[in-house]
Amino acid sequence: MNCCGLLTAQKEPVPLKSVEVELEVRDHVATVVSTLNYENKEDKPIEAVFVFPLPGDAAVCHFSATIGQKQIVAEVKEKQEAREDYDDALSSGQQAFLLEESEQSPDIFSLSVGSLPPGESASIRLEYVTELAVQADDGLRFCLPAVLNPRYQPQGSGDSEGASVQVTSVPASLVPYGLSFSARVSSPRPVSKVESKCSLDPLQYLNTEQTQATVKLAAGHKFDRDVELLIYYKDAHQPTAVVEAGQASAEPGSLMGDPVVMLSLYPEFPEAVMSSVSSHGEFVLLLDRSGSMDCITSDSNGQESRIGSARDTLLLLLKSLPMGCYFNIYSFGSSYEHIFPKSVEYSEKTMEEALKKVEAMGANLGGTEILEPLKHIYSQPCIPGQPRQLFVFTDGEVGNTKEVINVVKQNSGSHRCFSFGIGEGASSALINGLAKEGGGHAQFITGADRMQPKVMQSLRFALQPAVKDISVTWDLPKGVCAAVLSPPITALFHGQRSLVYAQLTGQSSEAAEGCVTVKYSLAGHASESELHFSLKPAEDTGLTVHRLAARLLIRSLEMEESEGGEEQDRGVKKKVVELSVQSGVSSAFTAFVAVNKHDGEAIQGPLVHRDVPAPMCGGGMMYMQCCTASFAFSDLDYDNACLDLEDQVLGEAMYTNAAYSLCSDQDQEQHAEMSSDEDLYTEEVQVPVPKQSRRDPLLRLVSLQKASGCWVLDPALAAALGKTSKEVENTKPSAVNQEVWATILALIWLHGFKRDAQEEWELLAMKAVSWLRAQNAACVAECVEAGNAVLGCEVQKDTLGLSFSSEGFLL
Repeated sequence: MNCCGLLTAQKEPVPLKSVEVELEVRDHVATVVSTLNYENKEDKPIEAVFVFPLPGDAAVCHFSATIGQKQIVAEVKEKQEAREDYDDALSSGQQAFLLEESEQSPDIFSLSVGSLPPGESASIRLEYVTELAVQADDGLRFCLPAVLNPRYQPQGSGDSEGASVQVTSVPASLVPYGLSFSARVSSPRPVSKVESKCSLDPLQYLNTEQTQATVKLAAGHKFDRDVELLIYYKDAHQPTAVVEAGQASAEPGSLMGDPVVMLSLYPEFPEAVMSSVSSHGEFVLLLDRSGSMDCITSDSNGQESRIGSARDTLLLLLKSLPMGCYFNIYSFGSSYEHIFPKSVEYSEKTMEEALKKVEAMGANLGGTEILEPLKHIYSQPCIPGQPRQLFVFTDGEVGNTKEVINVVKQNSGSHRCFSFGIGEGASSALINGLAKEGGGHAQFITGADRMQPKVMQSLRFALQPAVKDISVTWDLPKGVCAAVLSPPITALFHGQRSLVYAQLTGQSSEAAEGCVTVKYSLAGHASESELHFSLKPAEDTGLTVHRLAARLLIRSLEMEESEGGEEQDRGVKKKVVELSVQSGVSSAFTAFVAVNKHDGEAIQGPLVHRDVPAPMCGGGMMYMQCCTASFAFSDLDYDNACLDLEDQVLGEAMYTNAAYSLCSDQDQEQHAEMSSDEDLYTEEVQVPVPKQSRRDPLLRLVSLQKASGCWVLDPALAAALGKTSKEVENTKPSAVNQEVWATILALIWLHGFKRDAQEEWELLAMKAVSWLRAQNAACVAECVEAGNAVLGCEVQKDTLGLSFSSEGFLL
């Protein structure tokens, strides 16, 4: 490789030297301080532009620059005004700094460092606060996005100002700056553990109660993945309330001037409800088949692609659906397809038809046009008595995030949406936004994560009875009122947190208490839970709660702006700008701008533009599997990075020998458009679906289960169990039919050999047990004993979920 020094893919010097990140987690709220250190080693003044990701729900609340001994703190201004201030400063030879959020996707920011003189250094300090999402295993997830894959811009969206953000991306191995990361965690409850797919130094407790701890990223971290922390507390499901005093300098009656309370509510449902699953529902599965889904999943040793993992997951999902429900499967890229014209009843015939088509699905549909299939799904009438559950699987690299989320919000009353972000660089704004507005749950599959257990956890949520008639009432001292800032709670799941923000007005004594009551109906039974809390403000919160509340209001107003007419949009935009400036929190219509107005000579010479590359998914040959040589490149900087890497690593021969390209979703779409014969394109350019040489033993067994829940005694089952046909046939008790025997053998094998993967097969096993009970078969207890003998297991009858009468019949 001929690359030396700090060079971009275009062989230009990179002024960004290092990134330092300090994280402070208090219970479920994170404050993140990032310091970006720049140095200009060129002989000309430069303007460095860095486009990078942040969590989609982050509230950016501080931006400053330090040059020498001087610190310049940025102001929040209306975006166009901030840009004009920045441009005026540069034209007059002053140093200036601009931080702005993309208008199309709230998780992409652009940082411009202007007029950095030769030999000069600058440190940029960026601070934001964010809530930590609760995972299905009760862990709190913090993600520092490091990977930024170029976002696909759907057709017709190019006119938007915010859609023109250009991303300069290179593989992680070519990123020329380092990252240091440290975290401090504190909570009223003990910190039980902190996990990450990145290498961490050992957790250090700061007190004997283990309620405070620190952890650092181990040296040598590569930029081929986001930095993800999973934080676990003991007794995590405790409702809490934080009352934060207003800002002394703010006007009383304003959001920043009054106290704000943040409530964390954790509903706990009765065990009888949790152990039952609904047999109703319309399950619509929406699968991303864009070119980027052919990337090899990180840490998979090159064995499995994102689309391959998704196919296996759909197999488990289809086998786990209850009899009596309805389903359909959509897939999308530049266009979209559906297996059935409309949702069909779940049966052996429809399940097998769907599985055959799923098995043939590849990442061969081009771009990432998710909006149109969503609109088509919502245009289909709902089936009476079958509540709609939408499962969305995507690597989340789209540019029209807000438009997509808005469509889900408009249809939130008719369905629940469960979203899954696949791979590094998946947009947190898109994945979290889909679930939040759709009243469902979001999951991220990164690193060596298996997709299947996370999806099956969400299926459990979807099969819970829907909570209805949710209401929140406040009981506060006389003279104190609560103005709720959060939208109404539309969905509750067992053990999952719901957050409520409210602005408090009026006076109360420090000893005063408030109470919030949540009432709801579950499975026909009325339930309620109460949270009592002190109105005394918490100490040293740094306006974190106010800023999170401001961010919530800003996001809600931005969604209104996308729904209204031109005049209404102007009014909403004005409100957003006022709230953003008042709270110091970023928005789509404002920007942070800082100008160095200290005395000094104007910076001389023409200003040279330098793009700072962001790391993209994968590195080295892992990346090359996602982006091979191409015969038709677009103008994206992404493609320039691909060209440069290929030139350095593989030489010119790659270009002449290349037969196809997966360089980006947009490339695939353009390749398709270039071909006048669609079939010719499919035959010559489409990437074949990789076939597994040896399917995972669990999936082999699952693939043989019938829709009703039973298995059939045949050679395929015997092979999946690791036995010969004679071994399983000759040991069958004579009084039991073959399907009952086969089903008991499969259940014993699952419990005996795949106990560690129980989350993946538990629902389909429950379906098998229900089928067995419906057969009212005799001698089932004898079957369990015989099955243990032939398989070499010691699985107890009650472990299988089977209980018997004295005659040996199932109860």
